[in-house]
Amino acid sequence: MTGPGPDKSQLDQILQAAARTPDHGKLFPWRFIVFEGDGRARMGTVLAEAQKAFGADEKTLAMERERFLRAPVVVGVVSRVTPGIKIPEWEQMLSAGAVCQNMLLAAHSLGFVANWLTEWCAYDADVAGALGLKDGERIAGFVYIGTSAVTLEERPRPKMDEIVEWF
Repeated sequence: MTGPGPDKSQLDQILQAAARTPDHGKLFPWRFIVFEGDGRARMGTVLAEAQKAFGADEKTLAMERERFLRAPVVVGVVSRVTPGIKIPEWEQMLSAGAVCQNMLLAAHSLGFVANWLTEWCAYDADVAGALGLKDGERIAGFVYIGTSAVTLEERPRPKMDEIVEWF
């Protein structure tokens, strides 16, 4: 993935499309953290510091410093579950996943490529703390958005008669 990434207007369109996700109870059980420009390098510093706690070698630390530089824009989707209400927590989490999918579709519709990744950093407590995640919040994914640096190839897909069952 390379540049260009979406400009401010295009990114607004992508985030608006993502935010149109169905959500039972109109809770908006998610929020966005946008990493672009120097923010991507600052996140790399956060990731390298988190890996130092595990005794990572210099090669790993260098890789972590560059992780968010793989795309011109990265959007962190934070799932915000509100416990103890009539809307099941599972539905709130699914809504955050649907936000990620809508973001992918919106980015691709504007001619960009996008990847939805979690990787270790989505589950790390130090990273969550550095991002200011609160109780009931966790990373649903990081959506990397940019321009393809290679010719895209279709990946194998399942045959519909192998995954569709009629009742």
